[in-house]
Amino acid sequence: MTERHLQPLLHDLVGVVLAPTSALGDAAGQIRPRGVQGVFHADARVLSRAELRVDDQEPEALTRGQVDAHTTRFVGLTRWLGDPGPDPTVRVDRVRRAQSTGLSEELHVVSTATTPVRATVSVDLGCDLAPIEVVKSGGGAAPLEAKAGQPGQLSWAADGITVTVTGEAARVDATGERTTAPRLSWPVDLAPGATVTLRWRLTVDDPNAVVTAPTGPASWSDPEVRADDRRLVRLADRSLADLRGLRLADPARPADVFLGAGVPWFLTLFGRDSLWAARMMLPLGTELAAGTLRVLARRQGTRVDPATGEAPGKILHELRRHEFALGDAGLRLPPAYYGTVDATMLWISLLHDAWRWGLAADQVEPLLPHLEAALGWLADHADADGDGLVEYVDTTGHGLSNQGWKDSGDAVRFRDGRLAQAPIVLAEVQGYAYRAAVDGAALLDAFDRPGADRWRGYADRLAGKFRATFWVDGRHGPQPALALDRDKRPVDSLTSNIGHLLGTGLLSADESAQVAALLTSDALAGGFGLRTMSTDDAGFSPLSYHCGSIWTHDTAIVLAGLARAGFADAALGLAEGLLAAAEAFDYRLPELYGGDDRAVVGRPVPYPAACRPQAWSAAAAVMLLQAGVGLYPDVPAGRVTVRPLAGPELGALAVDRFRVAGTPVDVHVDRSGHPTVTGLAAGLTLTVDARPTGGPVPSPRRGQEAGDSSATTSSPSIAPVGTKPMDS
Repeated sequence: MTERHLQPLLHDLVGVVLAPTSALGDAAGQIRPRGVQGVFHADARVLSRAELRVDDQEPEALTRGQVDAHTTRFVGLTRWLGDPGPDPTVRVDRVRRAQSTGLSEELHVVSTATTPVRATVSVDLGCDLAPIEVVKSGGGAAPLEAKAGQPGQLSWAADGITVTVTGEAARVDATGERTTAPRLSWPVDLAPGATVTLRWRLTVDDPNAVVTAPTGPASWSDPEVRADDRRLVRLADRSLADLRGLRLADPARPADVFLGAGVPWFLTLFGRDSLWAARMMLPLGTELAAGTLRVLARRQGTRVDPATGEAPGKILHELRRHEFALGDAGLRLPPAYYGTVDATMLWISLLHDAWRWGLAADQVEPLLPHLEAALGWLADHADADGDGLVEYVDTTGHGLSNQGWKDSGDAVRFRDGRLAQAPIVLAEVQGYAYRAAVDGAALLDAFDRPGADRWRGYADRLAGKFRATFWVDGRHGPQPALALDRDKRPVDSLTSNIGHLLGTGLLSADESAQVAALLTSDALAGGFGLRTMSTDDAGFSPLSYHCGSIWTHDTAIVLAGLARAGFADAALGLAEGLLAAAEAFDYRLPELYGGDDRAVVGRPVPYPAACRPQAWSAAAAVMLLQAGVGLYPDVPAGRVTVRPLAGPELGALAVDRFRVAGTPVDVHVDRSGHPTVTGLAAGLTLTVDARPTGGPVPSPRRGQEAGDSSATTSSPSIAPVGTKPMDS
């Protein structure tokens, strides 16, 4: 039988991170030479083993807890030491701290015994420098031989990376069989009631890494959150701590900071992930957005290269040290890979949204040539067959077969479970393209650049084409299809993708109301958030990567779109799902989790290979806070709109130190839903758009909603389903 190489499981591992370093070990604190356990720096595993023993026995795990954003304490017992009797009298606390250039541990041996304690504490180490894609494929590499150096020091070196471990006052054994499994050890003598602290540290010298640590602290504001629902406070605190640990920088321009996508697989520059995360973080300042835009602009495509997916004006998908190859999957991505259909459009809209939040003109203007190049890609390369819609296809046979955010090979399925054949035209991508066109037009007009009318015309034509080709009859009434296949047949499954159309301007008011109703059906919203595919579809599986699971960022994006469009009840339902999931995951929301009904086990089922922490999952907390207080600025137009989601159902919510036009702004919403805004800069006019009671509110038509600069187009009449799911 053919051996299957399985992706290792993550869900029960404990991680610490300070990018570009991360560490994953088991619940006892051990880092064992199997699976994905290890210490990673950028895209290499720099330590594959770190097993603690006392007298050659492992301490018995008792508990663990987070000390700070980058530190975890593990508590274990050594019951064979100390006084006889039922109470343990010797414990070992292992404090693991991630650092941007490595990791350190303190081992606290604590005795409350009445007699002296003598023991030997040891840490067995290993290093394989396995590339992250090998680990992700379920593989590994042979352990390297360690070299003993100065007293208490070990080192490994290969592929331009040097790894050094230093144990303070430790003995080193790296001879014979321990050449590839070296040991640090410390003899310990404890008087009654005494404590001893032992220390070791790992440092990495990696001059060829494609990412580096930022040179200073996080630039975004540190908001103070007060809420009747304390889950909001805990989620915000934990998420912002994780986001500080996920910050990365361009080695060539370390002042330009962006967010690495997630631990452990994607701790590097990812166009789509980094752009969405920066967009979610705009309420805390525009600096992260500006850094992300500049980093990606420097790598913007300049030529047509089918091998990498590059095209003039196109924005990068991901950046690696070397080829990213997943053995059995047949996937081979070059170090700089452009196989994404949506990152270019998301780049345009992030520039626009950052400008709306107050990004200064002198930061916007240098990026305008890149804006024009990105629009050029949309005009010249995004529509290969010239039918007026944006599609993708991998022509190499070893790139990503699906190039939207649902990029697994089986993500695009018909209602009966059949896979769609490429080229694929995704629904949400048409919304992104529409939004990018009108956002680009607004920027071109504002900065006296030509071409704005061309892009408004493009948007109008795209809206008409979408309306004519995407709407199908589903079990709950009319719905936008997930996609069109190579024969332009609608892929008629009901998925979360349609929620991304809200707020793009592509939908009419009636169409938006219908989409909002579909998103509240139990088939999509019956779990702890929004399922990626409905339970009515043959391809549904609650633990499928993209066909039934729940993604944190996806739920948050759709929730925010519903809230801004006035569909408060639908948004509140998704918010409750996210908050319940956050509580179950100790407020570190993972990349994704199972799409089971809430009644199955009473808590979300982990997806076993999900990244955690992950940038757009953590940043979703900020998006939830923004939707809660309903703050929507348009600094160039001199106005700020407030449309709160908080109020009777969610409770009172106050967020201090949001940042609009570089100025701290406090927004408080009381239990009745009444908002108070203080700190707005001079020249900004505040408009309060109170939420009516009594159910969903139809979204404003295009051109009426704050922040929507699109033109109005006609649409067919659609009879929306009710606010509750229809019977099938």
